[in-house]
Amino acid sequence: MALLIRSALLIVNPAARRARAQRANAEAVFRRAGVHCPVVETSAPGHAAELARACPADTDAVFTLGGDGTVMEVLGALACSGIPVAILPGGTGNLVARTLGIPRNVPRAVEALLQGERITVDMGAIGGRRFVFAAGMGIDTRMIAGTTPRMKRALGVAAYWLTAARAALARRDFELRVRVDEQVFIRRASAVMVANFGTMFGNLIHFGPGIGANDGRLDLCVFSPESTGDAIRVAWRLLRKDFRDDPCVHYASGRKMHIETAPPQRFQADGELLGTTPVEIEVVPGAATLMVPRGRGALALAPTGGARPECTA
Repeated sequence: MALLIRSALLIVNPAARRARAQRANAEAVFRRAGVHCPVVETSAPGHAAELARACPADTDAVFTLGGDGTVMEVLGALACSGIPVAILPGGTGNLVARTLGIPRNVPRAVEALLQGERITVDMGAIGGRRFVFAAGMGIDTRMIAGTTPRMKRALGVAAYWLTAARAALARRDFELRVRVDEQVFIRRASAVMVANFGTMFGNLIHFGPGIGANDGRLDLCVFSPESTGDAIRVAWRLLRKDFRDDPCVHYASGRKMHIETAPPQRFQADGELLGTTPVEIEVVPGAATLMVPRGRGALALAPTGGARPECTA
């Protein structure tokens, strides 16, 4: 099979958990494949975006080797450019890579992406920041804030599961008022997610019905368990793709969302803490081009999908 990529750029975040150790392994695969791939390293927050914007005009794809923060910077910098981004799992959570079915083994990931397929997906925008997977507040934000670098070094991705369980058991609810396009919802919540992708961890967890990353919309998922039993039931339903009506779950879909909470809540996007509510989030249709392993594109695209919306940013 002929290579889809002959000239690439590899952006490495040496501060990410696995990136420094895996850089040489990635470079070796590029050499064996005959792909011209210069390597550049980031030195500060925001540097990955600068490096991506400065990629040579003949670059067939930009590879990232770092965590989800590096991915978000590069995708935001290349939004609407048509240049595909290929994600190598170099961090702890590697949320986007796992969702796209990219192998955790970095050499295998390089091989799969070099022979992979391109998909075009929407992005979310929060001010000048972009995200591709999801934004949220509540349990997931406390999980991210509570997972220390020491825990990540010691436990890897299990550190996130531990802090998520602690956050769920603490049950720190808040009052939520959200406007989705022209509709307004007021509820009590423990977790809120504005999802672009409908699945997490390689199709293990499903957030809601009919969520697709290429449908020109974002999906609001509000979780309001009133007891530990409610929380267990909701989690079990998400694992089983059971989206029947539930008093503890609320869904809505739209192009723009304005979220207010009492008290104010910290929010995150693709694993990066960005600020506190209120926050306005809107979709940028068709903004991101991604390389995924062959046969994995269907994980991201809408069930009805096939349409590739034009980027309107």
